[in-house]
Order: sequence, then C-alpha cells, then structure tokens
Amino acid sequence: MGKLNNTVNTNASDALSAGNWMTPLPYTIDAEKTFREAAVRMEELNINYLPVVDGKKKPVGLLSLKQLLPFLLNGGGEAKIAQEIQLDPSLLISQETNMLDLVAGPHQEFLVVDTIQMVVGILTSRDIVDALSKYIYKLKQTENKAEVLNVILEKAYEGIAVVDENGILLEFNDAYSRFTGVKREDAIGRHVTEVIENTNLHITAKTAIPDRGVLQNIQGQSMLVHRIPIWRDDKVVGAIGMLIFESVSEVYDILDRLQGDKIKGQTEPKLLSAELAEDSRVTMNKIIGTSEPILNAKRLARKAARTPATILISGESGTGKEVFAKSIHHLSPYYNGPFISVNCGAIPEDLFESELFGYEEGAFTGAKKSGKLGKFELAQNGTIFLDEIGELSLLLQTKLLRVLQEREIERVGGVKKHSINVRVIAATNRDIEEMVERGTFREDLYYRLNIIRLHLPALRERKEDIPVLLAHFTNKVCAKYSIPEKTFTPTAVKALIRRPWKGNIRELANLVEHSAIMSNSETIDLEDLPEKTGNRQEETQESIPSKLDEFKWKSGEEEKKLIVQTLESVRGNKSEAAARLGIHRTTLYQKLKKYGL
Repeated sequence: MGKLNNTVNTNASDALSAGNWMTPLPYTIDAEKTFREAAVRMEELNINYLPVVDGKKKPVGLLSLKQLLPFLLNGGGEAKIAQEIQLDPSLLISQETNMLDLVAGPHQEFLVVDTIQMVVGILTSRDIVDALSKYIYKLKQTENKAEVLNVILEKAYEGIAVVDENGILLEFNDAYSRFTGVKREDAIGRHVTEVIENTNLHITAKTAIPDRGVLQNIQGQSMLVHRIPIWRDDKVVGAIGMLIFESVSEVYDILDRLQGDKIKGQTEPKLLSAELAEDSRVTMNKIIGTSEPILNAKRLARKAARTPATILISGESGTGKEVFAKSIHHLSPYYNGPFISVNCGAIPEDLFESELFGYEEGAFTGAKKSGKLGKFELAQNGTIFLDEIGELSLLLQTKLLRVLQEREIERVGGVKKHSINVRVIAATNRDIEEMVERGTFREDLYYRLNIIRLHLPALRERKEDIPVLLAHFTNKVCAKYSIPEKTFTPTAVKALIRRPWKGNIRELANLVEHSAIMSNSETIDLEDLPEKTGNRQEETQESIPSKLDEFKWKSGEEEKKLIVQTLESVRGNKSEAAARLGIHRTTLYQKLKKYGL
C-alpha cells in the first residue's frame, strides 16, 4: 500500500495544483477607480469577485461583492478603492500551489500570480470544492480499483479478455471461458489467436485503433465485440476485448429499426433551424484525443466557458478552432441562444459592414425592402464566432472595435442603435502579436479580443491521438459512402504517425476519405495512401516495428546497449534516435533517465 499511496500523492500534487483549476486571465479593476465603478463592473460582468491591480498591473487586493456592499450602503461609493483596501500577502498563491494547502487557510478565494507577481488567475471557493471533490473521488476509485476490476472481470455478463502489447492474454474471465470452452488458467499466457477465433485484439494492441461494435465469428456464432487499446505513458501497452451479445439476432433488430428511421428521414428533411441547433451542440466530449496538449486545451476551454468573457482561439489551420468554439458555446451561459459563425476572410470588404451589422430598407441599390438583420443581431443572446479575424483590414477592425466596446450596432443606412448581448469568440491562424507589432492589427482591438487566450496544438504535437482519429474518420467515411468497414494496417498507422501533418486534422480527414475510397480491401495499407504522402520507401522503413520490441523480454542491459548504439549512430540527436527506435521522444527520455545516460 505504501507504493500506492506515494503514487496517489504524486498524482494529487499535479491534479490539485491551483493552475489546473483557476479561472485564467480574470477581469480586473484599477485601484484608482471608485467602489461605485467596481459595483457597475461587477454587475455588467455578473461576477462576485474582482481582482484589484495598480498601474503596473500588480495585485493590490481582491474585492468581493460582500466587501463592496457596506461602502455603497454607507455612502462611500465615490471613495477610491486604493484608500480602503490593502494587500494581504496570504491572498497570493502560485499556479503550483496544492489545493490541500489552502483548505485550512484564512481565505476562501485567492489570486494566482506568476513569477513576477502579475495576476494570471483567480481561484474561488467553488473551484477548490470542485477540485477536492474530484480528488476524493479518484482516491476512492484508486483504493477500490483492484476489487472493482475483479468484479468486472468475473461477474460481468459479457466475455472480457485483456492482452499485452504482444497479444499475450493477461486476463480471461469466466464468461469468455464458458463460451470458448477454454479454462482461464489454460488461456492466460498464450497468444490470443490460439484461444479466440478470428480475433483482431492483438492488432488493436499494435495499431492503437479501437474497434467498436464489430462482428466476429466465434464458435460458429456471429458476436458483437468491442476492442479498445490500453494506454500508459504515451504508449499502447495492450488492449481489452469485450463480447456484447450472445447472439447477433438482437443486433439485426436494431439495424432494421435504424434503417427504417434513415429511410423515413430521407423523405422528411430536417428544418434548417433544427440543423443549425444540432450543429451548435458540439460538446467537449466530442473533441477526440487523450494527449496532454489536447487535454490542457479542453481544460482551459471548460474554464473559459463559465464566464461571458471574450475568447481568442489561436492555432494553425485545421486544428479545430470552430469545433472548440461550438463546445465553449454549449458550456456557456449563452448555450440556449444561437451560434453564428462568420468567416471574416471570406466576406468582401464592401459587404462586411452590412453582413455583420445589417442594413435598413433602401440603404443601397439592391437592398431588400424589409432591410436585413446582421450577424450580430442574429446571434442575440448567443455566441458569434469570428473566424480568421486576422484577415480584417484596419478600417473594418476599427468598426468592429466600436461594436465590442459599446455593445451596440447601427445598421447601414440607419440612425437607431441596437443593443446586443452576444458572447464573442474570435479565431486566427496567424501570429496576431507579430501583426500588432507591424501595425497591421490594431493593438486596442487585440486587447479587447485577447481576454482569454486558447491556443490549440498542432496535430504533430499530439501524435498519440492519431490512431483514434484515424478510426473515427474511417468509420465516418465508410458510413457516409455506404462502403464496408475498413481499418488501417499497423504499417500504415506507424507511417502516418511520422508525417508532419501541416494541414492538421483537416489534412488527416482528407487523407482518410481518399484512402478509404481507393482501398479495394478491408484494410488500408501504404499503397492506398495518396501519392503526395511522401517517400513510400522512407515511410516503409520508418514503419518497421520498434527495435526495442526485440528486447521486450530480455535484460535491461541489452535495451540500454541498443539505445547507446542508436544515439552514437545519430551523433546524439535524441529526436532522430527515438524515430529509429520506433518510440516516442518522451519514452526515450524516460529510458535515458532510467539507465543514467
């Protein structure tokens, strides 16, 4: 148990760090402002706490609604905040602070600061309670996981089998044993193909591509099975297979019902409003990936969604900025309103103002008699997503800035101002800070948009997500074109993991669609990939299974010797060494540390 407790405590220090739970880049107010101005700002933003900063943006204190009320009730509303508030050093914490250390402290809310004492976040009592609740839940899960796993394996109605990365059976429950007629003690330790007919569980352990709801013939019966890879430290260490039904007859009933619904749906097309609503209800759970970069992005997006603050999403083209924007909308206070997407780079400059702000009757030649609502008005009480914001000219940036500042729009050809209540999310694939320095993007608009910054990682920074993305898009393409289900071979998967992916998720989806259509078999191999994929010979060489696999069951000295030889052959280049060994760079660093290299 000592080892288990040490593991829990180590994980807790990371999971319970203040930086993981704070609300980043909170609204602030200058200490020279009055209490009445603070009250107005808190009312506008619908918040209960407001960090107070000086002219250099350094923290002065934390003003709560409870502290504010006495000043307003006793006629002190015009007093400057700086005259009445003093900084309590115990309010300031770092992003690394453990939440457990705050429970017995004198405060329930804290200001999170960086190394130069600039405010980077605010931590409220709600955040602390959420973090501790999750920690306690995980602790209980860890303490009980052995017992729970035992119950799942032995009492589950479905057959369950677990293999390691080499396809050797590690677990084989009673249900599977009864169905196959192979005793558990005889099955464990053997290769899965020797025990289970027509299985691909060993392939799942190699490719990391999950198979959900596929048919497999076992003992003369068609069975529905799931095959799910098991990850540990950025590496697939095995796979778990589950039998779902005793007979496929129930599956056919389900398929018949689904087919009937599909035919009915073709004769009764959805209303546009229904399609728009369904399209905007993209949840964070639908964003595929379990790598640390994408998990960090999802974590920040969830926090940002809690408030109505403006968000600027940055990242290369094809990283999924609009998907994140829709997810934030779904989690935000504006989720009941519409989600309106605007591609700022696709609207001609002379039409931009009328598209965003609308126009009145007779505003210009060709205008509709009844006038037209602009995108901002269409997004009322919802979210407007301004994609490719960096493509706007300076003139249009000025007009957009005025709307964001005043929260009012004036239609083209009109004289009446219309108030708007809209959550603004902007996105760009350009270096917006460099544009500000060059003077091609207004600095004041940048600060208005960059309240919360969400940067999305490129696909090459989260390559461990590629196998599951391949499976997702392959299933989607096969369903779209009504073609038999297909899977990528281990060779193709490993080759694709090594691609640079300059087009990111969009490029991957395009490649999968091409490959699934062009493949003439149930598997997609190197020859099915697009011609522009690159040097096929080089990809084939890179796709050779990891050399370290040869030493899987041998001593650490032999593994260490191979690593040293590889590093010498590439003159110490760790990235190249990891590629030649067929392992992730992080794994190589761990092994270097393990062997003291």
